[in-house]
Amino acid sequence: MTDMSPGKVFLVGAGPGDPGLLTMRGRDVLARADLVLYDGLANPLLLRLADCPCERTARTQVGGGRIVLQQEINERLIREAHSGKDVVRLKGGDPFIFGRGSEEVAALEAAGIPFEVIPGITAATAAGEYAGFSFTHRDIASAVAFVTGHEDPSRDAPRLDYAALASFPGTLVFYMGLGRVQDICSQLIREGKPGHTSAAVVCQASLPQQQVVISTLSELPTVVTASGLRPPSLIVVGECVDLRPTCSWFEQGPLFGQSVGITRPNHQSDDIAGRIVTLSGQPVIMPLIEIRAIDEEQAAMVDEVLARLDDYQWLVFTSVNGVAAFFDRLWQTGRDVRRIGQLQIAATGSATAAALETRGLRADIVPGSFRAEELAQSLSSHVNGQRVLWARASRGRDVLPRTLTTAGAIVDEVVVYGNDDVEQFDALVLDRIRSGSLDWVGLSSPSIARQFAKLLAAHEIAVSTLRTKIATISPVTSHAATEAGLPVAVEAATYTWDGIIDAIVESGQHVAD
Repeated sequence: MTDMSPGKVFLVGAGPGDPGLLTMRGRDVLARADLVLYDGLANPLLLRLADCPCERTARTQVGGGRIVLQQEINERLIREAHSGKDVVRLKGGDPFIFGRGSEEVAALEAAGIPFEVIPGITAATAAGEYAGFSFTHRDIASAVAFVTGHEDPSRDAPRLDYAALASFPGTLVFYMGLGRVQDICSQLIREGKPGHTSAAVVCQASLPQQQVVISTLSELPTVVTASGLRPPSLIVVGECVDLRPTCSWFEQGPLFGQSVGITRPNHQSDDIAGRIVTLSGQPVIMPLIEIRAIDEEQAAMVDEVLARLDDYQWLVFTSVNGVAAFFDRLWQTGRDVRRIGQLQIAATGSATAAALETRGLRADIVPGSFRAEELAQSLSSHVNGQRVLWARASRGRDVLPRTLTTAGAIVDEVVVYGNDDVEQFDALVLDRIRSGSLDWVGLSSPSIARQFAKLLAAHEIAVSTLRTKIATISPVTSHAATEAGLPVAVEAATYTWDGIIDAIVESGQHVAD
């Protein structure tokens, strides 16, 4: 222990699974945490809100992960807080609803560690509303009971009174009861609950893989076994189950049950991941390229060009990353956008043009097609005898400078950011591809298409066995994918990531029709 003041521990309810259900307070403390210890039910997408080490603390065996005992978690929270760190304990659902947050709080209180408990949406609330059950519909039930389906095995006698539960005048919701569904249903019926009472099981509530089975109390165990359901799950008993045909909404989302791999750089994935979630789909972050800062020698070359911007008549950007890197360096060298006041600007595609707009700039030329050939063609009639500066990545096609030089321009290229391949799939992504549980992958550039094919080959995954469907951003990317042996299922009409998602959604609608 040190003499410094201890940090603070925040017990944060991560909600039931949908990352959009985290509270604003939970988001804020994640953003400033020094360490996050998260349990197995917290959606990993929430960890993107944190800028610190994040460690999983599963209390049950998950894959090859290590089981972490509750006492060990308590001690770790105390130790890290004593070292001065602010620690977020991210817990699925709500920290105090059939979780062990109260035990963690007791340990913190005894050790003199400051703490705060931030409620989360508990699984029952999400399961009911995402499955279409209104637990306390005024015409059906005036009460709801949350019940554990898995009592502490160290107790001498059970605390649950099934006679009282069977006569309860409302909806019953059992947590963690999938493995005991036969026993739970039998005991309720034995104590007088009619076997024809409506009942359901909801698994993976609020996630794209959500499953709902409906039956009667007497038949539910048989239906569950036949459906092959897996936890986490909840058992719902009551007339509210009959509301599902009119109240279900989540499963109507156009991407429900579909997972989509996002291959763009990691720091640019959040917006599109959010859109996939709103469409009831599951985003899978799997960057195949990474953006890095340029080295000192390259930075010196950029600075030299920035010092003589008056020499140019045109400034050309072919990516969002190029816009960000160029203007960040402009600012870092003590300059601002006034230095490009005399320049005309050309941009490849609407996304690059939009990035310029965030800097208060309008592109003079934006071709309708997101291709270097189109940009070069659009510029050719404007640049004869003029100097053109292209702010580019560390690699790329030479179509633009070659075409503009032929048109009479003097073209200078300056590398403002690095663009490198990611050399391996994440282990979870690789498992998804091999098992066929990654439904789609979006390819947003020719280099990403080639890298995806390269990694498949490196992992000895034959394209002929690939169950993942491929969506591309443009004809150029489709051509690169086809050349690499990848079958293209859909191509975006609008050459953006939103266009990729639109194409995937439209393909599903055609299948439904």
